[in-house]
Amino acid sequence: MADALFPHRTERLALRFHEPRDHDDLLRVYRREDVARYLLEEPWTREQTTERLAKRITRRTLFDEPHSLSLIIEDAQGRYAGDLALWLTDVEHRQAEIGWVLDPAHAGRGYATEAASALLRLAFTRLDVHRVAAEMDARNDASAALARRLGFRLEGHMIEDLYCKGEYTDTFVFGMLARDLPQT
Repeated sequence: MADALFPHRTERLALRFHEPRDHDDLLRVYRREDVARYLLEEPWTREQTTERLAKRITRRTLFDEPHSLSLIIEDAQGRYAGDLALWLTDVEHRQAEIGWVLDPAHAGRGYATEAASALLRLAFTRLDVHRVAAEMDARNDASAALARRLGFRLEGHMIEDLYCKGEYTDTFVFGMLARDLPQT
């Protein structure tokens, strides 16, 4: 089913599955300290990029293992602008989580909002998802602002619930149901 949905085009972007050709773009973005700062992982090495891309290439469906989608965001010129992931955290009850990373070179253009909004609409209308969560480091103001723009509601603020990269950090948990999607 997901294969029939992607690539998916929005007004300015395309969402497509990962391919081997994405290696250098992923390495360029994920090796940056400013990108990795609020992620659970340290900046990526070339070897880690190869391993992680191989896994992402297999993430093409919510209906069967691995119950996850891993997508590239391309701009109108076909350039990497970021990536999105959607995975089921509870298969039986169709609970999902979404995550995003934007190439800083494409920041400030509304690409993350446009891409994530399209994926959320597909999740609720075509992929039979009941609820989507977005969890993030509470210091990540840009990500929290994106969640709010998308129509998520803040459901929780966990205090020092995660020990990551040598420090305790807070986590924001946002949630959304289909009825929370902004009308377009």
